[in-house]
Amino acid sequence: MSPDRLSRRGFAKAAATLAFPAIVPSRVLGKSAPSNLIQVAQIGCGRIARSMEFPGILKHSGIARYVAVCDVDTIRLQDGKEFLERAYAAKFGSNGYASIKTYRDYREMLEDKSIDAVAISTPDHWHAQPAIEAALAGKDIFLQKPASLTIREGRQMADIVKQTGRIFQLGSQQRSDAHFRLACELVRNGRIGKVKEIYIGLPEDPPGEEEPEMPVPPNLDYDMWLGSTPYVYYTEKRVHPQSSDPKLRYDRPGWLRCEQFGAGMITGWGTHHIDTVHWAMGTEHTGPIEVTASAEFPKKGLWDVHGPYHVRARYANGAVMYISEKYPNGIRFIGEEGWIWVTRGRYNPAEVAAGIRSQALDASDLRILTSGFKPHETRLHASPQNDHHLDWLMGIRNRTQPVAPVEAGHRSCSACLIAWAAMKLKRTLTWDPERERFVNDDEANALLSRKQRAPYGTDAVIARVQRG
Repeated sequence: MSPDRLSRRGFAKAAATLAFPAIVPSRVLGKSAPSNLIQVAQIGCGRIARSMEFPGILKHSGIARYVAVCDVDTIRLQDGKEFLERAYAAKFGSNGYASIKTYRDYREMLEDKSIDAVAISTPDHWHAQPAIEAALAGKDIFLQKPASLTIREGRQMADIVKQTGRIFQLGSQQRSDAHFRLACELVRNGRIGKVKEIYIGLPEDPPGEEEPEMPVPPNLDYDMWLGSTPYVYYTEKRVHPQSSDPKLRYDRPGWLRCEQFGAGMITGWGTHHIDTVHWAMGTEHTGPIEVTASAEFPKKGLWDVHGPYHVRARYANGAVMYISEKYPNGIRFIGEEGWIWVTRGRYNPAEVAAGIRSQALDASDLRILTSGFKPHETRLHASPQNDHHLDWLMGIRNRTQPVAPVEAGHRSCSACLIAWAAMKLKRTLTWDPERERFVNDDEANALLSRKQRAPYGTDAVIARVQRG
C-alpha cells in the first residue's frame, strides 16, 4: 500500500474503534424538523467569511442560525461576533437571538455537541485539518476552496468525510449558477460532439519585495496561524492586514501569494474552472493522465507563487485542457461539432432566445444554448434557488449530498496541484488517477505531501484515529 494514501481497510478498523458520531441531532431530523434550526459555527472570520459565508448563511435564518465564531486573531473574532449580532438584531430585534459564542481554538468549539455544522473560511493551509476534525466530531462541513494544501491531505480529508457520513459542500459556487450548470449539461449531452480541447483562462499574482520582520501583534496567535507549515518570522504582508480601518482590515491578504500557504492562482482560481470542466466531462472522480507545464516563479521577495504560466493536461477520454493567464477568464469547450464558452456574469435565456449573445454563456451556434433536453438525457444537480449555501443547508436537513461533494472537490484540487508539480519540475508528468501517484517518478511523488510541523497537521490527526 502506498504511504501517500490513507489505508481504507486501516481506516475502517480505526473508525469502528473510535465509534464516530453517527446520530444526526434532533434539530435536523425528527418529528419537529421543519420548525428547527441547524446550528452553525464559523471557523475563520476574515475576508471570505464576511463576503461569502456570513451573508450566504444569514439569509436563510428560517433554516439555520449562527451560534459561534472562531478565529486566531481576536480583532477578527470580535468583528465576526459583532457582524452577526448586528445582522440578527436588525432582523429579529435586539432580544431576538442570544449572543454569538467566541473561540480562539476551533478544536474547543468542535466539542460543543449543540453545534451541527461548521463553515470553514481559513487560509488554504488550514482547510483539510479542521474539515477532518469537524467530520470526526460529527459536524457537517462547508469548506472554502481549494480543498487542501496537498494531494495527500485532500485524500485523507475525502476518505474521512465519506467514512463519517458528513454532509460536505466545497465553496465551488459555480456549480450553483444556472448558466454554468446549463453549459455542463450541454457538453455532457453531446451538443458540441466529442470534446477535443478545453481552454481555461485564469488571473496571475504579482511578485513582491522583501519584507522586514515585525513584532507579532498581541491579538494574533501566530504559531497556530502558521499551523503545520514551517516556522517563518512574522511580517504583516505574509498574513493579513492589521489596519485600524475596518474596511482596509479585510483587503486581500498576503498569504495568498506565499507558496508556504498555497499554490497561487492555479489552485485559487483554477479549482473553480477545473471543477466546471470535470463536471461537464463527467470526470469528477478521476483526473488528467498526463500534464506538461511551465511557469515563471519570482527569484526574490516575500511573494513567491507562480507568475505567468501555461499548462497542458490530457485526460483518458482524449480531451486536452490548456490553462494560461493569456486566455480570457473563463472556459471554452471545443468539440467536433462546435464550441461553448462560459464564465461568470449575467446570463438572460430570453435574450439568447431572441438572438442576443451573452458574454457569460455563448456558443458557436446559439441554437445549442436553446436546444432543451429530452427526458432520457443527463441532467445535473440543480441547487435550490441557484444558492450554494442553501443547497448545503438543505443537504443537511435531508441528509443528501449537495452539488459540490468532497470527492469532486478533492479531484478538482488535485488536478490543480498536479499542474503545479509540473510547473515546479518543468517537464511532462504521467499521473495515475486511481492510485493518485505519478508513474515511476519519485521526484514528482515527493510533491504529493509536505512535512508537517508538530503538533499540527492532518497526519497527526490520522495517527490519533488509527491508534483508536
